[in-house]
Amino acid sequence: MDKDDLTHAIAPPHAPKLKELPATAICGNDITSSCLYVSALAIIYAGQYAWVALLMVGAVLFLFRKIYGEVVGALPLNGGAYNALLNTTSKRTASLAACLTLLSYMATAVISASEAMHYVHHLWEDWPVMYATIGLLAIFMGLTIMGIGESSMVAIIIFITHITTLTLLIIVGAVFLFNHGLDTFLTNFAQPLPGGSIWRALFFGFAAAMLGISGFESSANFVEEQEQGVFPKTLRNMWLAVTVFNPLTAFLVLAIIPMSAVPEHQAALLAYIGEVAGGQWLAILVSVNAALVLSGAVLTSYVGVTGLVHRMTLDRCLPQFLLITNKRGTAYLIMMAFFLLCVSILLITQGDLNALAGVYTISFLSVMALFGIGNILLKLRRDKLPRPVRASGWALFVAIGAVVAALVGNAILNPPYLFVFLKYFIPTVALVYFMLYRTTLLRLFTYLVKQFEGTFAKFLPFTSFQLKRLITEINSQQFVFFTRGDNIANINQVMRYIEDNEHTNRIKIVNILGNNEHPPKKLMHEVDVLDRAYPDMDVDFIVIKGHFGPQLIDELSRKWNIPKNFMFIGSPGQRFHYGLQELGGVRLVI
Repeated sequence: MDKDDLTHAIAPPHAPKLKELPATAICGNDITSSCLYVSALAIIYAGQYAWVALLMVGAVLFLFRKIYGEVVGALPLNGGAYNALLNTTSKRTASLAACLTLLSYMATAVISASEAMHYVHHLWEDWPVMYATIGLLAIFMGLTIMGIGESSMVAIIIFITHITTLTLLIIVGAVFLFNHGLDTFLTNFAQPLPGGSIWRALFFGFAAAMLGISGFESSANFVEEQEQGVFPKTLRNMWLAVTVFNPLTAFLVLAIIPMSAVPEHQAALLAYIGEVAGGQWLAILVSVNAALVLSGAVLTSYVGVTGLVHRMTLDRCLPQFLLITNKRGTAYLIMMAFFLLCVSILLITQGDLNALAGVYTISFLSVMALFGIGNILLKLRRDKLPRPVRASGWALFVAIGAVVAALVGNAILNPPYLFVFLKYFIPTVALVYFMLYRTTLLRLFTYLVKQFEGTFAKFLPFTSFQLKRLITEINSQQFVFFTRGDNIANINQVMRYIEDNEHTNRIKIVNILGNNEHPPKKLMHEVDVLDRAYPDMDVDFIVIKGHFGPQLIDELSRKWNIPKNFMFIGSPGQRFHYGLQELGGVRLVI
C-alpha cells in the first residue's frame, strides 16, 4: 500500500452518521427475518410450547441488551466481540472471535440470499435460483460500495415493509381466530409433547429458537457509523421486534393449522398461514416481503463484515491492501473479497442450506458467548473505563449459560453440523494466524531459501536477502504508548504486550506535559532501563508539551505516519474528558 493509501486509512473521509431508523433497519432486517423460519423450528422441537420457548429467547436477549450496551458503551469501536477481546486480552484470542463472526456473516449472506430467491421461485417456478442468488449478492456488493448512507435507504424501505407485513399478518390472523375460535389451538395443545416431557421440549425448542436472534451482534460491528446514543436504541428496537413478533407468529401458527402440518410447510410457513387466514393475496404479499427482508439480511452482512474486516486490517490481522478506499471513502476491496468468498461457498455447497446452517449455528452462538466473556474481562481488567450501563453478575451468568446450553442443544440435535463448521473454521483461522505469525514463518522460509541458494539460485523467484528486507519492513512499523507517568511495571507490561502481539521493533513512549510541568527524571531513567532490557526493541522516549486529546493524537498520527490503532493508552478514568470513540481507535493495553 503506497503512502497516499496509508494516509487515507489513517484518516478516512468524513461520512454522515446513521440515525436511529437507518441503523435499526440495517441490523433489524437480519434479526426480524428470523420470523420467517424460527416459528417452524420452535414448533418442530417444542410443539405446543413453541411460543414459550420463543419468550425464553426474548428474556435471554433482554439480558444481552445490557451486556452489549456495557461493552460497546465502554469500547465504542467497530469489531463487536473482536474489539471487546482485543482491548481486554491478546490479539490471538480476539482473532478467534473475529473468525467466528466472519463465518457467521458469510453463512448469513449466502443463506439469506438463497432463501430469498427460493421464495421468488415459490411464486415463479422458472426462476433460476443459483444464478439469481449470485446476482443478489452482487447487487448488495454494489450498494455497499456506493456507501452506507445510500444502502441504508434501501434497508429502511425493506424494514418498514417487513414490519408492516408482519403486523398485517397478525391482524388478519386475529380476525380469523375471532371468527373461527381456538379449537385448533386446543387440539394442538392436547397433542403429545416432542420427546415426551415438557422440559425436554422446552430445552430443544429453546436451542433451536435461539437462531431467531441471529443478527443481534450486527449493530456492534458498525457502531462507529452511528450517531452518538443510537447504538443502545438499536438493541432495544431489535429486542422489542423479536420478543413481540416471534412468539405471536408461533401462537398464530398453532391456533390456525394442525401442528402435524408444520413440517410439510416449513420452508414457507408464514406464507401458508397467510393463505389460510387471509387468502392468496396475503400469501403472495408475505412471500414478496420474505424475499425483500432476506435480501435486507444480505445487506446487513455486507455492512457488518466491512466494519469488522476494516478494523482487523488496521490491526494487521489481514493484508493491508484491503484498506484502499474509493472516492466515497468505502473500502471496496473488502466488499469484493466478501462477495467472492460468498459465491465460492455457494458453488462449493451447491446451495445446500443444511451445510451452511452448520456453520451459521455454531459460529453465531459462539460469538454471543464470547461477547459475554468479553464483558467479564472488561469488568476485571478495565473496570475504571467509563460506560453508560453495567450488566450485573447474575445477568452475565444466566446469559452465557443460556447460550452455551443452546450450543449443546444444537450439537445434540445436529451432530454433523460440528464437522461442517470445522471445515470452514479451520481455513479461516489459518489465514488470520498466518498474518499474526507471518514474521516467524518468513524467518523459517528465509532459512530454507538460504540452504538452496547455492545450488538452485537461478530457479528461485526470490532471494533470502529479499525476504530479510520484507521482514525488516514489517517490523519497522512504529507503535506509540502515551504515558501519564506510569511506573516501570506498567510500561514493562506494555512492552511485553507489544512484543507478544505486534510485529515491530520500534516503539515511542510519549509523555504529555502541561504548561507548568517538567519532564519526570525517574520515568526517563526507567525507560532507559527498559530499553536495555529489550535489546531487540528500539525505544524512543519523547516529551511533548500540550493537551492530550483527539486533536493531539490526530496531529501526531499524521506527523509520524502512524495509524491511531497503533497507539496505546492505559484505561482512562471517569475524569477523562473524551470518549474512547473520539480518540479514533486508540487501543487499551493496561
